[in-house]
Amino acid sequence: MSNQPVGVHVGSGLTEANEVADGGVLARAAEVDAAAVQVFLADPQDWKAPEPRPDVEELRASDVVVFVHAPYVLNPASTNNRIRIPSRKLLGQHAAASAAIGAAGMVVHGGHVTGRDDPAAGFDNWRKTFARQADDGGFPLPVLIENTAGGDKAMARELDALARLWEAVGEFGAGFVLDTCHAWAAGWDLATVVEDVRAVTGRIDLVHLNNSRDAAGSARDRHAPLSAGEIPTELLLEVARTAGCPVVLETPGDPASHAEEIALLRQTLG
Repeated sequence: MSNQPVGVHVGSGLTEANEVADGGVLARAAEVDAAAVQVFLADPQDWKAPEPRPDVEELRASDVVVFVHAPYVLNPASTNNRIRIPSRKLLGQHAAASAAIGAAGMVVHGGHVTGRDDPAAGFDNWRKTFARQADDGGFPLPVLIENTAGGDKAMARELDALARLWEAVGEFGAGFVLDTCHAWAAGWDLATVVEDVRAVTGRIDLVHLNNSRDAAGSARDRHAPLSAGEIPTELLLEVARTAGCPVVLETPGDPASHAEEIALLRQTLG
């Protein structure tokens, strides 16, 4: 029997406070029989710091494995001071808030540089982010960098770029999140993706198991239900099996459909 926790992202972030106040995170986990959940701690499209949660003790005491997704707006790779510096600050704030609820890790997108920027500057900015945090004792939980679907100067879209990123941050213990929709959109071979990524990072800490509404190599980040997209379902299930780590669904659907997807995953992994 596999001991891989499987679960689903819970909450939009926009209504997270109300959902939490109603005990929504753990209630939703129970509703879909999830052993893991992923949550936002604030609006993912905003720069606000996370507020204290009323369910801290419940989350810390629960057997449900919790992951936090940092806001989408964060871009520690940016050469723009007005983006990079607030990104570093907010990343630290979300890491502290994630540790406070007993999260197993915090997910953050790899980010990008723009225009005429040399990608080397972006990789170095990521190194500085971890190095400066290390000077203050390090992040209080694993920071898990996620691959992205598009962007010509993205830090974690191409495997070659990922290798350069890991040269910059690997020594600091950075973790990795493999998103299957993003990998498919970037043109990665899902039949060998686990091996390919581990050859670069040495690790996969979490899988976002998502199907795609678009063809391979589209550079489009549009998630589809596990069994209703362009990626063969068996290929996705094999990624989950091979990765051997926690799996979180970010698929569209209601609690009933997520419960079915979790049941399929659990049957496959078992």
